[in-house]
Amino acid sequence: MTPLLIVEDLHISYGAIEALKGISLYLDEGEIACVLGANGAGKSTLLQAISGLLPINKGKILFRNDVLNDIPAFEIVRKGISQSPEGRKVFSTLTVEENLNLGAYTRRKNIGEVAEAKERVFSLFPLLKDRRRQLAGTLSGGEQQMLAIGRSLMSSPRVLLLDEPSLGLAPILVKQIFDIIREINHQGTSILLVEQNAHKALGIAQKGYVLENGRISISGSATELKSNEKIQEAYLGGKALKAGT
Repeated sequence: MTPLLIVEDLHISYGAIEALKGISLYLDEGEIACVLGANGAGKSTLLQAISGLLPINKGKILFRNDVLNDIPAFEIVRKGISQSPEGRKVFSTLTVEENLNLGAYTRRKNIGEVAEAKERVFSLFPLLKDRRRQLAGTLSGGEQQMLAIGRSLMSSPRVLLLDEPSLGLAPILVKQIFDIIREINHQGTSILLVEQNAHKALGIAQKGYVLENGRISISGSATELKSNEKIQEAYLGGKALKAGT
């Protein structure tokens, strides 16, 4: 079966600096794949390229066998890929509900579908329903992260790109966010997860990739990565990660 999303020999540069140096990976239908790596490794650049926010120097990105190179970002959302960015980036002066409505901009004429998507978001994040008329800027960090993920779900994506969803959150909120990510996947959305919390990422992913200096240094199933000595030393505190944790 052909993978849902394919990244093939991807090169991305910022001026003279090459941020991605021939990245290749794939995401199958219904799976969670995680991308691990230190700050500056190229993880966010990868997601921005998939989202159509950065020009591609070389290589290609395919979604359902369609090449995404040079397609505008809003068309990529319309095709079925949505991103929840690092740092949440909610619209602080708009209400929770207004932020969600913006997430459905590409399908705004389908009122029934938008209402259905919003109810799905509210079922995943009941707190957002309670605070739908509250300004997003007054929410806590964890609540803003919920809103950012909820907003990305409003286009009903086939693939959800998550960029550091646990960054800056207290441990109890991290667990809650990862439980919700798992539930989103169980509902049928494939997920490409960029995350520095390797314990949590490998605990819910089926496979993973490690980015170092713009290249993939290690890849394999989540089980293989958990038992890899280099991964254990760099990301798991020198200890193997037990299955399901």
